[in-house]
Amino acid sequence: MTGRVVAITGASAGVGRAAARAFAAAGDHVALLARNVEALDAAANEVRGHGVRALVCPVDVADAAAVEAAAATIEAELGPIDVWVNNAMTAVLAPVAQTSAEDFRRVTEVTYLGYVHGTLAALPRMQARGRGVIVQVGSALAFRSIPLQATYCGAKHAIVGFTDALRTELLHDHSKVKVSLVHLAGMNTPQFGWVKTTLNRHPQPVPPIYQPEVAAKAIVWMADHPRRALYVGAPTPLTIWAGRLVPSLVDRYLARTNYQGQQSDRPIQTDRPCNLEHPVPGDQGAHGIFDDKAHRRSPQLWLATHRRTTVATTLTAAALAAVAVRRCLRTCH
Repeated sequence: MTGRVVAITGASAGVGRAAARAFAAAGDHVALLARNVEALDAAANEVRGHGVRALVCPVDVADAAAVEAAAATIEAELGPIDVWVNNAMTAVLAPVAQTSAEDFRRVTEVTYLGYVHGTLAALPRMQARGRGVIVQVGSALAFRSIPLQATYCGAKHAIVGFTDALRTELLHDHSKVKVSLVHLAGMNTPQFGWVKTTLNRHPQPVPPIYQPEVAAKAIVWMADHPRRALYVGAPTPLTIWAGRLVPSLVDRYLARTNYQGQQSDRPIQTDRPCNLEHPVPGDQGAHGIFDDKAHRRSPQLWLATHRRTTVATTLTAAALAAVAVRRCLRTCH
C-alpha cells in the first residue's frame, strides 16, 4: 500500500532517517518527529525528493503533551495517520556503578516512555477509524542484556512488556489496529558518536554491524505485513535463543567479550558532543562512522520476510532428495 500517512519518531538521524527515506520511496507521506530542527528539515527535503509530502514536527518524545499535539498537527496537515513508527532513543554507555539515577530517568523517559507516548497519541485515532499499524523498533537487547548498556536494555525490555500487553488488549477487543515489533542487531548510526559514555575509547555497535537501510527495509515491510515480531540480522534471533537456552553461559561470554566488543580502537575526543538532554547541532544523516564494517543487506531478513518461498523451497528440495534416494535404492537392489 502506498500514499499512506506515516509518522516516525527519531526521524532526524539513524534508523528513523533511513526509514523516512524508505517510506517516501514507497510513495508514502511522512511526518518526521525529533528534536533537531536542522536535521529534520534536511530529512524533509529528502522525503519531498520522492514526490511525496513531508511534515517537520520538532518534539521531545519524553513530553507526552507535545507528542499528542504533534499527532493532532499531522492529522490536520497530512491526513489520518496510517502508520506510526516509534523509534526515538537515547542511551548512556557506562557501567551501572558509573551511571546516575538522573541518567536512568532520562533514558527511560525517551527510550521507553517515548514509545508509550507515541502509542497513546496514535492508538485512539486508529481505533476510531478501525485501522492502522503501530511499529515498535526494538532490539535483541530487549531479550538479552549486555554490559555497559543497562539504561538502554532496561528500556527495550520495557517496550516488549508494554507492547505484549497492548497486543492482548487489541485481540480482546477484536480491534483491526495492529502493533508489531521489529528487533534490530547492531546498526551503524550516529548515536555512537554522541551517546553519553564513561568509556575511554569510541563506542561501537557489537559486530556484526548493519547499515540503517537494512532496518528501514524491515520497518517498511512490517508496516505492509504486520505480524507479532520480526528479527533483523542473524545475531538477533541467535542472541535471543542463546539467552533463553543457556543464560548463565551467555552471561559469562558477555562479561568476557562485550566490554571490548563495544569499543573501537579510536580514543574518545575531549570535545565529544552528547545528545542525552539536548540535540547535537547539525545534520548527522543516517550513517555513523562504521561504513567500512557495516553490512548493506541481511540474508536472514530476506528469509524472514519470504517465509512461504523459503518453506516451499525447502519442501521441494526435500521431495527431490527423497525421490533421488528411492531411485538410488531401486538401482542398488
